[in-house]
Amino acid sequence: MKKKVLWSLLVAGLFGSSILSVSQAAGDPEAGKKKYYTCEGCHGVESSTNAYPTYHVPRLGGQHADYVVAALEAYQKGERKHSSMLGNAASMSEQDMQDIAAFVSKFKGLNVTLPVTGNAAAGKDKVAACGGCHGEDGNNDNPMFPRLAGQYESYIVKALQDYKSGKRSNPMMAGFAAMLSDEEMKDVAAYYASQKKGLIIPRDN
Repeated sequence: MKKKVLWSLLVAGLFGSSILSVSQAAGDPEAGKKKYYTCEGCHGVESSTNAYPTYHVPRLGGQHADYVVAALEAYQKGERKHSSMLGNAASMSEQDMQDIAAFVSKFKGLNVTLPVTGNAAAGKDKVAACGGCHGEDGNNDNPMFPRLAGQYESYIVKALQDYKSGKRSNPMMAGFAAMLSDEEMKDVAAYYASQKKGLIIPRDN
């Protein structure tokens, strides 16, 4: 346990200085609401899934604006691979990204119960090293790292698998994912998916 705590503090220390260089996304949520229509077909539908491989399209409501911008930029540059996301992000300007991010980030988490297949209790024992970045319950306040509370279990599993295989590039996450078996990934994902006041589907009718 001491090693896990020290590792968490080390991770926080490594990234702490870079947090200061991240500016808050200066987006317009009203403009973002209009631009979000290109995202709504997948991210605006409850339990929408990717065709192949099959996993839930991630919830974006309540996600950090800066992280959403960083993710869109990564898709635009080809650093993250997904044909539909590349197609949507390719023509976005920096302002478009910031406006969309401002719109989705304004939503507040709700107490939503998501179905999980993993063992959330077992997952809780495995996430101590994740808390330095993602928060103990996945509701972190650090804009550098995504909120995980209330995220779909299958999406978290897919992300961990991609970090482990190298499809997604992040040395820190690759190191964590490499230590997890498929069953442990499900347990970690189940823990975060079962947390309350987490991410939601952005709806602003």
